Amino acid sequence: MKSAVETLNPTRVRLTVEVPFEELKDSLDAAYKKINQQVTVKGFRKGKIPARVIDQRFGRGAVLEEAVNDALPRFYTDAVNEAELNPLGQPEVDITELKDGETLNFTAEVDVRPTIEIPDYSGIEVEVDAVEVTDEDVEKAVEQLRERFASTSPVERAAEDGDVVTIDLEAKVDGEVLEDGVADGVSYTIGSGELLDGIDDAVKGLEAGGEATFTSELKGGSAAGREAEVTVKVTQVAARELPELDDDFAQLASEFDTLEELKADSRKRLENMKQYDQATQAQERVLDKLLELVEVPVPEKLLEDEINTRKHNLEHHQLAQMGLTLDKYLELQGKTAEEFDEETREAAVKGIKTQFVLDELVNKEKLNVNQEELTEHLMRRAASSGMSPDQFAQAVVQQNQVPLLVGEVARGKALAVVVEAATVKDTNGEIVDLEDEDETAEAAETAETAEAEAEGDGEDKAEA
Repeated sequence: MKSAVETLNPTRVRLTVEVPFEELKDSLDAAYKKINQQVTVKGFRKGKIPARVIDQRFGRGAVLEEAVNDALPRFYTDAVNEAELNPLGQPEVDITELKDGETLNFTAEVDVRPTIEIPDYSGIEVEVDAVEVTDEDVEKAVEQLRERFASTSPVERAAEDGDVVTIDLEAKVDGEVLEDGVADGVSYTIGSGELLDGIDDAVKGLEAGGEATFTSELKGGSAAGREAEVTVKVTQVAARELPELDDDFAQLASEFDTLEELKADSRKRLENMKQYDQATQAQERVLDKLLELVEVPVPEKLLEDEINTRKHNLEHHQLAQMGLTLDKYLELQGKTAEEFDEETREAAVKGIKTQFVLDELVNKEKLNVNQEELTEHLMRRAASSGMSPDQFAQAVVQQNQVPLLVGEVARGKALAVVVEAATVKDTNGEIVDLEDEDETAEAAETAETAEAEAEGDGEDKAEA
């Protein structure tokens, strides 16, 4: 086999391949064998039909077609490896010549990873937000914790802002009650904004047993986005009572004995979370600076596929789960279809360039991924997906996505190398040390987990 490569543009090549006919022998034998198992000819046992009979009865052309289809992927792969190409996607193959007993010639056009030159990135400088936790931030955090431990008690009066009402709801569209438009015993805090627009005004002033009707746009369900006539009936009004901010509250809501210790811990958690946000901000801004330094051509076919994938995932997964159409989403976002298309294209271009540049850095810096790093990444991905680590790992293996996860970890390490070499200053002009970035992230995640657990404890204790 002989092959040659023609560069069509920085991201696309054409392979021209010439295959001597004798190299098709194995595929021809396989073709005759396959046809033998599929057909019957009177006078011959199944699977024992001579090749000349198959040629006479079904045509030599059918055999050649089967043999070429079987052999092409192998010859294409050999040509790619010989030229040391990094193809992207499937090739467009054209058989230019097929002479029985003589030769097989074909061309294959395919997108390839562009050649990228990584410049000196040690001079990158970025500015990030300073880590500042004010007394007001601490007071707000403690107040939020206090809200979680609020208790409720029924009252015989009209509902007011901040009260918790138990309500029954019925939604009608065009005068018909929706199948999924009825809900009883819903608990709602007036002023929280967690239900329908207009419900606060409807229930305020109502006592237990009172009802009102209002018009609102439905946020989810079978009639999401449509105007509905909603009837709300209040079955109970309960006042929320906040615990006193004292040492007893600290002991109720945390492992600390005093309110001052609780506040000090809240300040530390806020600092950890802001440091994590600062590190994330540094990564994003360093990456943007790096991409500005590198010329990265983007294959049009790859870009088109990436744009279509992003649109499909948004429309058929994310929005579908919220009961929204793309048109309704754009309306809520205040965007035109053209603006959405442009934003999606820009995000897709950045995503492709980022992967190309970081993959090149992985090779340049000779970065490897060990089992511990892969396991840690898998655990984080599992947590963000809402699956257990075992479930997520099983899904990854079944879908052959282990290489994708390895690539994600490797690219993360490559970006960390660039961030480490960059100069990062906060808005106060102070140099930011990101060496303890992983520990900060872990502390922030621990803080978020602790807050979530405290929220659950607060609900349990308040109900008790």
